Amino acid sequence: MPFLTVTRENGVVVATMSEPSTKNAITDNSAVDEFDALCQEIENNPEDKVLIITGNGKVFSSGGNISTMYRCMSSTMPAFEIVEDYRNGIQRLPLLLRALSVPTIAAVNGPAIGAGCDLTCMCDVRIASTEATFAESFIHFGIVPGDGGAWFLPRIVGTAKAAEMSFTGDGISAAEALGIGLVSKVVPPGELMAAVKELAARMARHGSAALRLTKRLLRQSEEQDLKALLDMSASYQSMLHKTNEHRMAVADYEERRANTKLNREKNGRSRCS
Repeated sequence: MPFLTVTRENGVVVATMSEPSTKNAITDNSAVDEFDALCQEIENNPEDKVLIITGNGKVFSSGGNISTMYRCMSSTMPAFEIVEDYRNGIQRLPLLLRALSVPTIAAVNGPAIGAGCDLTCMCDVRIASTEATFAESFIHFGIVPGDGGAWFLPRIVGTAKAAEMSFTGDGISAAEALGIGLVSKVVPPGELMAAVKELAARMARHGSAALRLTKRLLRQSEEQDLKALLDMSASYQSMLHKTNEHRMAVADYEERRANTKLNREKNGRSRCS
């Protein structure tokens, strides 16, 4: 069975992790390869505007498959091969999602543990069910976040809270995640997908080119100084000013403004007569 179940509707792609036997673990299976293929599809399809990632069942993702860790520990695999295994495996996922042009939303339906927690952080926005929990739990197994969590988490919740979560491995509730900015909204379990799809629809109603370049600009803002970002912004604007979507949006705005002015003038004359 595929790891991901993918559906598309009105520009919104929903990727549901569907391996309940491992609680949607994202290592030692086809998860990364399937995410890779899906990201390539989305990049090549301008009709895809938003990606939602969620989990099937009661768990969002248990993260790394502990059985894989046990085999690495008990095998004679040289350390350099383990390094390459990380690079060619789980470490592809943060690079894929960070480079993906469209907005990404994590619909966190349940526990997001270890690499599962980091997977939520790889998304642009996180909305959680009240049953969701989050744990940067690597320290419990005597290892470090090998999937980029140490890069993502401090940028989202701040260095102190990221350090607390990483050094203790303790889990936090959805309510606490909301309080520290790890998620932007918490809803009852039965309302999660409706809330996420409503947000995705508000994103997807906009033009594909503007959405994708806006995301690229936000990503570049984390790595470039203001002058470089302004130069890039001007370049993107020059391209978008030439699109039909921009022309139609401006024309529609001007038409609505003219109609509003006309209606006000008519109402004014009616009151005076």
